[in-house]
Amino acid sequence: MDPLQFLVPLGWIETVGPIVPIAILVLAVANIGTRVLENRRQSWQVENDEPITRHPLNTFTTMGIVTLGLLFVLYRPISGMIMMIAIFGLFVADVFEYEGRQVEADNDLEFEWPKATLLASSLTIIYAMYYALTPLYSPILDAIFA
Repeated sequence: MDPLQFLVPLGWIETVGPIVPIAILVLAVANIGTRVLENRRQSWQVENDEPITRHPLNTFTTMGIVTLGLLFVLYRPISGMIMMIAIFGLFVADVFEYEGRQVEADNDLEFEWPKATLLASSLTIIYAMYYALTPLYSPILDAIFA
């Protein structure tokens, strides 16, 4: 018996847990697309002398990935913590790249692509694919190593 089972009812996590890596994968792929949109929007804002703002879709996907990552930690603690390393890197890179954009805009520097966040998103996609696509590759691995 788990000592916290009466304090925090987590029976519902067993139902939605297998879907969480798939949702993280979908949001991570969408996050790369929203980063491209945010880059275009911020480039346009600099050209028109407007203050740089975050794209709401990018904020939504980033916060969604963080929330689902924490939910995955509840479902599979060790696998979730491994996934959260990549997700935390994505979140931190997002914060610093936005601040870097503001410095580039204030000093009239050339805008660069958000390389760190795209790398962190790609790493998150790789980890999410590993956990989400297990039903596809596990029969092959079982046949090879059985």
